[in-house]
Amino acid sequence: MAAKQKTDRVYVKVTSEFDSTGYMQPKSITWADGRTFQIEQVRDFRPAGAADNSFFGDCFTVLIQGQEKHLFFEHIDSRFTGRVGRWFVEQTAQ
Repeated sequence: MAAKQKTDRVYVKVTSEFDSTGYMQPKSITWADGRTFQIEQVRDFRPAGAADNSFFGDCFTVLIQGQEKHLFFEHIDSRFTGRVGRWFVEQTAQ
């Protein structure tokens, strides 16, 4: 059995919209260097979390430049007023 590759979280800026039911729809991703990529389609949405409880949130399967990618929304502890969460993608660790 192959060992699972280690991944790092890369936090990104995401432009999203909310519909009248409160559903969050990500529209684009902007990297720290300023490159922006449009999200062509959201193909799937599911609750997600890490086995070690280091992450609780949602996973969006999105289509960017014709390729499926996973975009995660990490829920922030409700004690931090004014902050709902933050977005990240996984990158294979070097």
